[in-house]
Amino acid sequence: MHQFLVKELPNVMTKLPELKDCIIQTLVMISISGIIAFILGMIIGIVLIATKKGGVFENKIVFNIVDKIINIVRSIPFIILLTAAIPLSRLIVGTAIGTKGAIVPLILGTVPFFSRQVESALSEVDDGVIEAAKSMGTGPFGVIFRVYLRESIPSITRVTTITFISLIGLTAMAGAIGGGGLGDFAIRYGYQRYQHDVTCITILILLLLVSIIQFFGNLIIKKTTH
Repeated sequence: MHQFLVKELPNVMTKLPELKDCIIQTLVMISISGIIAFILGMIIGIVLIATKKGGVFENKIVFNIVDKIINIVRSIPFIILLTAAIPLSRLIVGTAIGTKGAIVPLILGTVPFFSRQVESALSEVDDGVIEAAKSMGTGPFGVIFRVYLRESIPSITRVTTITFISLIGLTAMAGAIGGGGLGDFAIRYGYQRYQHDVTCITILILLLLVSIIQFFGNLIIKKTTH
């Protein structure tokens, strides 16, 4: 088996320790930026749904400001956002390169997308359920936590799964500017040195990560759908 791998994946087999480090770097970027983006995206998504016209905290000014900021950031291609966020990355984490340096632009690129997804998921809650909760004396915060969030668990799980899968692609793209991880590994060896077995194995690992996230996402959706 070892001889077969050496024959078919000669470049990969000589870089196994580095490949392992790159996998860990990718997982770190996905975990840290994903968790932070999830928290911020949930908060912003809730603010959007609560302050829109007819929302439990209707506020046209707040809604328009948050809405416009999200639209502006979402309109920036991620590869440009990577370079534009360099000063902010240096300010927050002290560096703009490597795994640490990639986390800030990954968050900036993910939060607006996820916020919209959360807003869309919460919008699927039946108005009748919301009105019934209000008629029983449920306050604004009660409506948000007991109705919107509770009823939207399957939808939120679905959009979270989509976001994390998208985040895997962004971490790979971050490798283009030295962000580390599998993207950097594939670019340095697979693209710049024409080592095609490195490119193939990187693709297979990324596909495996996507499949694992999708599996657990589908499992949670199945358990929470009623």
